[in-house]
Amino acid sequence: MSDHTSRTPRPADGPEPPELSGQAGTSEPAALSKAPLPQPRSTAPEPPKLPVHAQQGGQPYPPNPWRQGSSQQVSALSTLRPAAPAAIRGATLGCVVVTAALSALLLGDGLGANALIVAVPAALGAYFAARTAGRRLRPWTAFWAVGGLALLAVPALRDAGWPVFLAVVSSIALGSLALHGSRSWLGVFLGSLGLFSAVADGLAWGGRGVHALTAGSRGRLGVVLRSVAVAVVLLIVFGALFASADAAFADVLGDLMPDVSLTGTPWRFLLFLVGLIGALAAAYAAAAPIRWDGLTVRPGKARGRVEWALPLIVLNLLFAVFIAVQLTVLLGGYGKVMAETDLSYSGYARQGFWQLLWATVLTLLVIALALRWAPRGKSSDRTLVRTVLGALCLLTLIVVASALRRMDLYVDAYGLTRLRISVAAVELWLGVVLVLIMAAGVFGARMLPRAVAASAAVAVLAFGLISPDGLIAEQNVQRYRDDHSIDVAYLKDLSADAVPALDTLPEPLRSCALLGIERSLRSDDVPWYATSWGEARARDILKRHPADPTQPCTGSRTGIGGSDRDIDESDPYDPY
Repeated sequence: MSDHTSRTPRPADGPEPPELSGQAGTSEPAALSKAPLPQPRSTAPEPPKLPVHAQQGGQPYPPNPWRQGSSQQVSALSTLRPAAPAAIRGATLGCVVVTAALSALLLGDGLGANALIVAVPAALGAYFAARTAGRRLRPWTAFWAVGGLALLAVPALRDAGWPVFLAVVSSIALGSLALHGSRSWLGVFLGSLGLFSAVADGLAWGGRGVHALTAGSRGRLGVVLRSVAVAVVLLIVFGALFASADAAFADVLGDLMPDVSLTGTPWRFLLFLVGLIGALAAAYAAAAPIRWDGLTVRPGKARGRVEWALPLIVLNLLFAVFIAVQLTVLLGGYGKVMAETDLSYSGYARQGFWQLLWATVLTLLVIALALRWAPRGKSSDRTLVRTVLGALCLLTLIVVASALRRMDLYVDAYGLTRLRISVAAVELWLGVVLVLIMAAGVFGARMLPRAVAASAAVAVLAFGLISPDGLIAEQNVQRYRDDHSIDVAYLKDLSADAVPALDTLPEPLRSCALLGIERSLRSDDVPWYATSWGEARARDILKRHPADPTQPCTGSRTGIGGSDRDIDESDPYDPY
């Protein structure tokens, strides 16, 4: 970027040759008086007397093709990367330091509410940096930022690690989108990962800012550092004295202050660096975001109507025939399935769900490729594209409903598990994407990339808030009440979110399901700020009514109780 800005004044050298030729023209009368008439023609070779840079920048000579290509390349890069931002301000730098300190003090004990606590000063630092750079807060930027912070409520509410992981990753992606503000398909994809591209620039930017602040205000910065050091020393000395003098004060101080030990110092130092680098990268991206929308993908070559539409119409007919068969079989119930196939009710459901899931994914790929090579230019072409692809989306929605119906039969026979609820949630989200594509065909596709990304974020947030482990426990408990079949060996490995539902089981099932969770909670001695609401609720339930370790528990997979339906215990599709 700096090379490009240094070359832009080069066209100013262009006027130099006329001035120099004008100077040569002032000497022409003397030359004509001393030489015959043909002498002016001999003045044509005089340009070698001009400076070399004037010859290269003059009008009569064609531009260097290599230089022209490089300038175009630098120009393309300049459309993606803006100019370097101004030096980091004190407010932004303060938020970065607070983020790093909180990361070291809090995240070492676990997530819980810590993730949201650490993210707030980092978001404030990015806001201050963007405001200093002159950026305005736009609606989509506010949506991505609020959504990213809302996703961090999942670790504060749920104890299960898998929805928490999805929420944290999605929160980082939404925060990166808020910083870059992309709107195209490629821009939204790269913008969600763009935060990592600002790591190196953010560190250099922060280093320059610290150097500038230190050089510009040596006295004030020294006073601040000395004041903070003295305050910390006084807190440590007098806090230790008061804690040793009063046990109640010691308990209060121990609950409020993070547990910092020498054994965890390397880990906390690593967390400090992660918080520092992440906050600096976020602030730098907010001040100088990369314009990922500048990267464009060439549209595919438009095909003829017959060449484009014929394969899709055949695919639509295949979907229609399949759906007709599905309606006659699935809506007929258990007896219809046994009469039409050689499979059991659960086996029929298990056989088809995964194939229908892949059929939905492949249909979305077919739609994307069809839009790339679709005929365009005339209103009749657009009508044809909307009709054919709209019918394909509608038929695929019915396939999604069929897949979810099969999963319902599957769960009814085998029970709900983490894998089953996850793939069902993915299938449901794919149906939402199909609805968005159909809406884009009616109202326009300008907002479709951001709408799909927003739907994914909302799906992850909803998935975490419904407490999947709690829902799994509730469904299996209800299944036990209906047909006295339960898999205790699976349920005892769930997280603390499942405790309220498992607590309603009769003995000895209750103690057998809760004993492992209770032991895990006793071994995890974490402070309040690292404890989720689900874990705190489970501790309270087990404290009032602990599990009985003397109850007889079997180690079989089917647990205690039987089932009236046929259950094949070897399920290769879901070993978890």
